[in-house]
Amino acid sequence: MITNFLLDNSALVPVVLVLAVVLCVGVGCVVLRSRRFAVRVLWVLVALSVLPVLALTLVPTRSRVESVACVIQFSAPTVGSVELLANVALFVPPVYFGALSTRRPLPTLVVAAVFSAAIETVQALIPAIGRACDTNDWAMNTAGAVVAAILAAATMAVTARATSRSEP
Repeated sequence: MITNFLLDNSALVPVVLVLAVVLCVGVGCVVLRSRRFAVRVLWVLVALSVLPVLALTLVPTRSRVESVACVIQFSAPTVGSVELLANVALFVPPVYFGALSTRRPLPTLVVAAVFSAAIETVQALIPAIGRACDTNDWAMNTAGAVVAAILAAATMAVTARATSRSEP
């Protein structure tokens, strides 16, 4: 269903990626500046943004995969590569908000890469869920995590600088 929508509206995928980045950074800046409930709000945002990851990767589909296998391929995303860009976008919000909540972008990035590999492993080992393991999915999820970690580090630096200037 989602794949069909993305394929039918492939021009929207890069727009959605950019909107996800802009929305995450905007929300992240506002939350970090608020300070009072920042950590709680960020953890709620992490939880909410992990839900689509789990739903889109592990919820069983009607199709069945007949064998335990993983497609090994690596492709660079382009504006027209709907699935690759969608995989990049999928990991941006949880990694971004996770990095802000822990204040540790690099460890959050590593956890995300391992989490994506675990998802692909589950997809390979449990054919009954109808999901296909693909190294491209892992690579693009990790690319999204890299983007998110860099954005989180930049957001923390900018908000720290702005906060230090505004304090007497």
